[in-house]
Amino acid sequence: MTIDSGPDAPTWPAEFAERYRAAGHWRGETFGSVLAERAAAHPDRIAVVDPAPARRVWTYRELAERSARLAAGFAARGIGKGDRVVVHLPNTGEFVEVVFGLFRIGALPVYALPAHRETEIAYFCSFTEAVAYVIPDRHAGFDHRALASKVKAATPTLRHVFVAGDPGEHTALSDVPCEPDQLPEGPAPDDLAFLQLSGGTTGVPKLIPRTHDDYIYSLRGSDEICGVDEDTRFLVVLPAGHNFPMSSPGWLGTLYAGGTVVLCPRPDPATAFPLVEAERVTMTGMVPPLALLWTEAAAETTADLSSLRLVLVGGAKYSEAAARRLEPALGCRLMQVFGMAEGLVNYTRLDDDEETVVTTQGRPISPDDEIRVVDDEDDDVPDGDFGHLLTRGPYTIRGYWRAPEHNARSFTADGFYRTGDIVRRTPTGHLVVEGRAKDQINRGGEKIAPEEIENIILSHPSVHDVSVVGVADPYLGERSLAYVILRDGAEPLKPPAVKRLVRERGVAAYKVPDLVEFVDAFPQTGIGKVSKKGLRTDATSGRSATPQH
Repeated sequence: MTIDSGPDAPTWPAEFAERYRAAGHWRGETFGSVLAERAAAHPDRIAVVDPAPARRVWTYRELAERSARLAAGFAARGIGKGDRVVVHLPNTGEFVEVVFGLFRIGALPVYALPAHRETEIAYFCSFTEAVAYVIPDRHAGFDHRALASKVKAATPTLRHVFVAGDPGEHTALSDVPCEPDQLPEGPAPDDLAFLQLSGGTTGVPKLIPRTHDDYIYSLRGSDEICGVDEDTRFLVVLPAGHNFPMSSPGWLGTLYAGGTVVLCPRPDPATAFPLVEAERVTMTGMVPPLALLWTEAAAETTADLSSLRLVLVGGAKYSEAAARRLEPALGCRLMQVFGMAEGLVNYTRLDDDEETVVTTQGRPISPDDEIRVVDDEDDDVPDGDFGHLLTRGPYTIRGYWRAPEHNARSFTADGFYRTGDIVRRTPTGHLVVEGRAKDQINRGGEKIAPEEIENIILSHPSVHDVSVVGVADPYLGERSLAYVILRDGAEPLKPPAVKRLVRERGVAAYKVPDLVEFVDAFPQTGIGKVSKKGLRTDATSGRSATPQH
């Protein structure tokens, strides 16, 4: 038996699929079957808590029943196996219900992020030939219904817009459910489950096809590594449609283990800390800028954070200096995560020593995750040397959806994915991330890894955050520019002091920032990661770095 996920999505060769099944990685599960089994095993256990604006709770039985009714309603409106549905909901209970309803009938959620607007949504709907689009009525002051009307008028395949809340001219999501008397046959374990967005920072995102079998394996492996079980209470602070908060171990991993998912409407400490106390949250995951905010806010909060046992930080390189601050501030364990929506996920482990946790980004989930670290000619480099990360394995895709030309560049002939990350491998198999290949600064032929310089500057007590980028220079090709955010109330700092700090660390002179600029905030991507592309654009245009909305 081989994977057959359709002509749009490259698949694993038969010998690899057979190997992964024989190893027990792919167990023939689907998301629909998993939810049904959990609902049968512990129907009255709380599955989902949606605290805003008024607290709502779904048991496993209720989540299974509600998603089945939605599945029946979608099917009654002609949505079926393989159809694409763009899901553009914030962190609400409806998000979970809708996704499981689509899983049940084999329709494919296409995960949009809350920050996406007309350009991205129009592209997702058009490129995937989506038949439906699911939105809130308003979120964060933005009326999604007007956006949906524009996109629907321009997308011939888009037949339905379902709205959580006041539907306006569209269909209320609450009107969709019906009795699930004759649900169509569900998907096979090797069918596609959904389409995710790539984490690329240039142009419109590529679409990542994930199957039930491969993604569920990553959940199971993540649960084992992170100690997720039925007592886990996971706070979803990042957008629920993003890979990290969905699967590392995320809300899907928590539901797979029979735990409780607590949805957080906003990630800021003022919102999240009271939820940690009220819901006795034990675990959460966040990106480095948010981890910095939580670390600093913990000293002033009156909220009881004692239930928190583990915080996972990933999505971008977490500096050693910042990593050392987290555990003392939050009173819990830190686990670093380095992965990608395309597949490979690395974790530090609960039994790793402190130095390993704060200085590496972990090692792979699976014994069948194959790792290569290569030079510019694709020749393997020795352990300890930096190089380009290539990977293949039981939950790493073999190609993007409907992107043959890009696949030819992004995958080797023998199926390794070119991640675009620069890493080195330690003797223990842990990876240390130096940065993205395209973020590397080439200063007159000398290569500068931004993260190295960022870590030095961040060690200064007056510095809250820093991001180093390359800017065009007519003589050197590129110069380095350090954008620095100071802590509130910190002693003032001037550019010469920042340069002196780096120089006094004994690094090569060419690594000392050519330029230093103090800013109030960085532009961010949709999930809240620092946008290096936005910083480079600001530098080129002469603007100061400001948030992008």
